[in-house]
Amino acid sequence: MTNRAKVAVGGVAVGLLLWWLTSFWIALLVIVGVPAVAYLTLDSSQRRRLRRVSRKELGR
Repeated sequence: MTNRAKVAVGGVAVGLLLWWLTSFWIALLVIVGVPAVAYLTLDSSQRRRLRRVSRKELGR
């Protein structure tokens, strides 16, 4: 498994565990909030680079 696949599987597992242990809205807040906070902590140059790479992967 690649590192990306391991992170994805871990994220799904944590999300399902949170959903089971807490309410749906708290789990949804964590699942959406953590990546959003991580994105906001990036420098503007890192954000530009991330957007550029994302566009290339989408085939634009």
